[in-house]
Amino acid sequence: MPEWDGDHAHGPTGDAAPEMLGVDPANLSDEDLLREVRSLHRTRLDTLRHAADSALANHLRRTAELETEYLARHPGREIDPSRLRDD
Repeated sequence: MPEWDGDHAHGPTGDAAPEMLGVDPANLSDEDLLREVRSLHRTRLDTLRHAADSALANHLRRTAELETEYLARHPGREIDPSRLRDD
């Protein structure tokens, strides 16, 4: 099981963690992809605060996979002007 080192998931030998189980996000329908993203976001704080390092690493990996797929499908997604900051 991969372990969280504060930046990356690593397997027991210190190598990058092997690919873990889960449906390839590219194979999910838009509806299923959003449902999976919502589920991960709903459980985020509890995972961060209370889960084992391996569970946190898996959560981070899966979140990145799903969000990357969402952004690939929606490169021109609607941006809410009220969410923009003046730099």
